[in-house]
Amino acid sequence: MKKKPYAMLLVTGFWALVLVQLLSSAPVEHYVQTVKHQATKVDRAFTREEELRNMIEGWRQTMEKKPINASYDESWKAAVPGYNGRSIDTEASIIQMKMTGKTTQDQLIFKEVEPDVSLEEVGVYPIYRGNPEKPAISFMINVAWGNEYLDSILKTLEANQIKTTFFLDGSWVRRNPELAKKIASYGHEIGNHAYSHPDMKFMSDYQIRQEIGKTQQVIEKTLGIKPNLFAPPSGSFSSQVVKIAKNDFQMKTILWSADTIDWMKPSPDVVIRRIDAKMGKGVMILMHPTAVTAQSLPALIKMAKQRGLTPTTVSEVISSKRIDTP
Repeated sequence: MKKKPYAMLLVTGFWALVLVQLLSSAPVEHYVQTVKHQATKVDRAFTREEELRNMIEGWRQTMEKKPINASYDESWKAAVPGYNGRSIDTEASIIQMKMTGKTTQDQLIFKEVEPDVSLEEVGVYPIYRGNPEKPAISFMINVAWGNEYLDSILKTLEANQIKTTFFLDGSWVRRNPELAKKIASYGHEIGNHAYSHPDMKFMSDYQIRQEIGKTQQVIEKTLGIKPNLFAPPSGSFSSQVVKIAKNDFQMKTILWSADTIDWMKPSPDVVIRRIDAKMGKGVMILMHPTAVTAQSLPALIKMAKQRGLTPTTVSEVISSKRIDTP
């Protein structure tokens, strides 16, 4: 009976030695070191992400832009489009930086912030220009004649990868369906320029509806397009013209902020100097298919690009969407 406690002590000692051996063995030590290493990696990753967040916060003040509300211009009696702001998308920017391994400003991802007041909320007024902060312009072309110069103009626009807006006279479309289709085939925006080039300022409501409506019908029948922009011939309009275009046809009335006056047959140099003085952000330039427009258009496009302006459609110019890059 006295040997039993001694035997139990030996067994306990044996298992104690086994446990000590196990704890000091390589597999356990490796496991412990692995756990410590993984914990260190997590800590480092967390610290790195916090560093990126702090870096992005430091850039926020200079890189973000506040939106600009659409407004009413009392001097022009017109609506001025707003311009979206931009804010940094922190989470998307961090993902981008991790993917590329770069932590520079060009890795930032932005999201647009719409203005509190949209163009539609300003009221029913004509539009002469885009927002003066938007680096875009439009060479808008009103077509009621000048067929012989269209090919040259279209080729110049195509060579410069520019889409613009052609406002088509309804009776011209009826007489020249193939030319109208050709303009549309290049991907240009199509607008309504009334039917018979009348002075719409002094027309009755019925006559206004006839001029706009007949042109809508012939354009839709010929091109399968229903324009949402209306350019009154010679820029002559009344508030009733603007209201009927909007309420009856869901169309914005478009005018211009720079005029080539190309129909008076000036020299290309005169047109270039004339537009040079007015070319800037949000400007819409009135043109027609004339010889001087065909001749001066390449130089005007080059001038716009040198000033950091993007020639584009009227719809793009008057939208609040940003087109700049960080």
